[in-house]
Amino acid sequence: MKAFVSALCATVLLASCSGSTEKVNVQALNQQFIQAWNNKDSDKVTALLADDAQFLQGETHFSGKSEITDKWVKATLGTITNLKTSIVSSETDTNTAYEAGTFSVDVLPAGPQEPQGFGEGNFILLWKKGADGAWKLSYAQLEDLPVQVKNR
Repeated sequence: MKAFVSALCATVLLASCSGSTEKVNVQALNQQFIQAWNNKDSDKVTALLADDAQFLQGETHFSGKSEITDKWVKATLGTITNLKTSIVSSETDTNTAYEAGTFSVDVLPAGPQEPQGFGEGNFILLWKKGADGAWKLSYAQLEDLPVQVKNR
């Protein structure tokens, strides 16, 4: 009986020391990102990026939070609105989470006489849990179709 109680206590102790094994709600993470994007809150979008994040879009590849912020977030945030996603695949574990699917955006006119556009494509967003327990966007890949003129 003592051996059983000792084993039980050891198991409980190990389980309590191993940290949280709860999975993150990846939908909530992505909604934070989408909401920040649609609100044109570049500071919030940037805060959600990991320092070593990677971004791929077609032949374009940006590495690191600073380059992604300068060359994608700041360059693109003012040109699109109404980002929406439709999830096809999603998975989480204790340290990583991803969602993949399709996206759509409204593309703002480049000039006063230009038409508004509509963009769509595929995406994957990969989140990683940092040593501090905070979840950050580590990898984003977009494969978009050519922008189409939006019907009014």
